Amino acid sequence: MVCCARPVASVTTPAINRQMHALEWGMLLLLAIIWGGSFFFNAVAVRELPVLTIVLGRVGIAAVILLLVIRLKGIEIPRAPGLLWAFAIMGLFNNVLPFGLIVWAQGYVASGQAAILNATTPIFAAIMAHLMTNDEKISLRQIAGILVGIAGVAVMMGGAVREEAGGVLAAQCALLGASLSYGFVAAYGRRFRGLGVSPLVTATGQVSMASLFLLPLVLLIDRPWTLAAPSSDAILAVIAIAVICTAFAYGLYFRILASAGATNLSLVTMLVPASAILLGIMFLGEHLLAHHIAGLGLIVAGLTVMDGRLLDFVLRGVRP
Repeated sequence: MVCCARPVASVTTPAINRQMHALEWGMLLLLAIIWGGSFFFNAVAVRELPVLTIVLGRVGIAAVILLLVIRLKGIEIPRAPGLLWAFAIMGLFNNVLPFGLIVWAQGYVASGQAAILNATTPIFAAIMAHLMTNDEKISLRQIAGILVGIAGVAVMMGGAVREEAGGVLAAQCALLGASLSYGFVAAYGRRFRGLGVSPLVTATGQVSMASLFLLPLVLLIDRPWTLAAPSSDAILAVIAIAVICTAFAYGLYFRILASAGATNLSLVTMLVPASAILLGIMFLGEHLLAHHIAGLGLIVAGLTVMDGRLLDFVLRGVRP
């Protein structure tokens, strides 16, 4: 997602299987716009700032905001060594690695392309859940959806292969690596289910640990004090990613999750690319080629098959 880092739905209550109301649809669309906006803000920031500095700005500011929120709510962050280790794993694979890969890739590909390939996250999540859990094995329907989604990825990346665009191809592979990282952490995050840790604490713990990972790397590699002063646009882009696309998005995500459930919330994956594409075309002068649109269509079709609700609806309509 997104993205923009997606919180792990499995750390919360089980999915609520029901129709969404207008307010919930509105919140879902708002979340899609926000997470689509993260690709737009990345594209603005990466023009002037190093990758690690951008990512540290995002998670660091978000961590400060979330720490203030839980302090105001009177919530204590657990300090058990095992739980801190789990937060560290989440911060690495749900923030540091995917954020870094996505921001780096956006130095080579348009924000719309990045969002399209990031939409493969549920495909990798299904594969990782099959490999890492005993009760979330891939069904035949999911296999069919995964194959269609992989075909969409092949169509998208085929253009770079034909054009021998090495930087673009490497960026596309990095975006798939980010999706794989998100998929891994979605399965790994299930261990929070029985620990009694609230989603807000989980989100705060992971961005805090991500900030601790990144701070020494930024000081050693980027050496921010040696960089040219960035423009106000770049600074505001980093602040927007942190405040709107991370801290605020977490709150909105969990609000939808609590009222509509994880299954309905998963629809946001199909909406984020549209938001990112429109913002890129409107404000960054980007454009998509025919094979990008075709790849997006196949990826969305694959996700639709994996989700299954549309297929079930059609089948109910044709049954006597």
